Amino acid sequence: MSLFKKEALRLGIGGLNLFDKSKFAATMIKIFSLYREAFANLHRNAWILSIAMFINRSGSMVLLFTSLYLTKELKFDLHTAGIVMSCYGMGSILGSYTGGWLTDRRNHRDIMLFSLVSCGLILLLMLVTKDILFIAAIIFFYGFTSDMFRPANSAAIADYSTAENRTRSVSLVRLAINLGFSVGPAVGGFVAMYLGYKWLYIIDAFTSFLAAGMLMVYLPKHVAAKNRHLHPILQDNKTSAYRDYRYLMFIVLVAVFGICFFQLFASIPQYFDRICKYNEDTIGLLLGLNGALVVMIEMPLVTVLEKNKKIFRYIIAGTLFIPLALLILWISKGWMAGAIIYTLVITLSEILAMPFMMNFVLSRPPKERQGQYSALYSISYGIANMVAPALGLGIASVFGFDSMFLFFIALSILTAAGFMMLKRHENKLGNH
Repeated sequence: MSLFKKEALRLGIGGLNLFDKSKFAATMIKIFSLYREAFANLHRNAWILSIAMFINRSGSMVLLFTSLYLTKELKFDLHTAGIVMSCYGMGSILGSYTGGWLTDRRNHRDIMLFSLVSCGLILLLMLVTKDILFIAAIIFFYGFTSDMFRPANSAAIADYSTAENRTRSVSLVRLAINLGFSVGPAVGGFVAMYLGYKWLYIIDAFTSFLAAGMLMVYLPKHVAAKNRHLHPILQDNKTSAYRDYRYLMFIVLVAVFGICFFQLFASIPQYFDRICKYNEDTIGLLLGLNGALVVMIEMPLVTVLEKNKKIFRYIIAGTLFIPLALLILWISKGWMAGAIIYTLVITLSEILAMPFMMNFVLSRPPKERQGQYSALYSISYGIANMVAPALGLGIASVFGFDSMFLFFIALSILTAAGFMMLKRHENKLGNH
């Protein structure tokens, strides 16, 4: 019997008669208990990190609207705007590497504070320039300082969680991020329309300062060991992530997974607009549904699944949901129900794969190498963010959306096969 079916029977959902009020009430109580279990026994500091992330990501409307600001407000063409926005990805990759290097040698709290404060100050520079080269530099350094935060945040999660609740701790932070991203676009659209685009940068800077203040006040400062960079593990090249070839294979697979998954934001909105003829409100609601589903489903589902330590089976399942989602959207040909089902399935891909990918990243290295391992993981998504729009829209513009769907269906199936191979290697070593 599958784990899902066992859990359904345990909760009393299997064979539920919705018209039996007493059974329905009892089942609702059990489901509520599952939600309570999902949030129970998590470290206080994991909650502080999550609340700070929610505050920060609620203001993260900059990337969503900067390209519109460049074309509508400053009158640059789409090609120029695209080049400027690609600067964020380049900064993100370098920032992830730098953040990982620093995290292994400095206090992760200080790195997070530096990242948040720097992001706020850099965004305020957007108020005083209209020069395209200066704006490109601002976007680059915003990506650089913003993604210095990620390896330090990952190291903090590892410090404030145990092997038993690590995946739930990751999911709690992801829940906060998704809540923030649900709020950010709605607020950003209102601000841009009624107050002007420059207020986006003021508000985002303010939320960065507010998140930094919260971490400064409520997150305890750990005293870094003297000459931590001289730790024997850091001096031993054999412990380097760059010598962990199975982990490097994992990183490559995560990057390809990200390229396929990020079509949700890269090419699919264009498909909705050009082929399905949906308006902006409808596209926004479909994207918002993704974030809302993650908030509602991920924590309780991960609570059930993390009891089974074979995490690669969930990563593989999540990867295989991508071709299923794309196939549903492709054959639905603009039918709204198909778009909704696509959103549900692609969200399941995210929920199953990403928390357990992060669990693998946090559980693999010694503590002294946590930053380096986490940096490579962040870099994989930085690469995916750079490649996904160019590859997806490039295929669609030259060969059409049908070819694009076929390409990413095939690529995601190959990625799942890669994870299966990695799983077999890990099983031979008795891991995961």
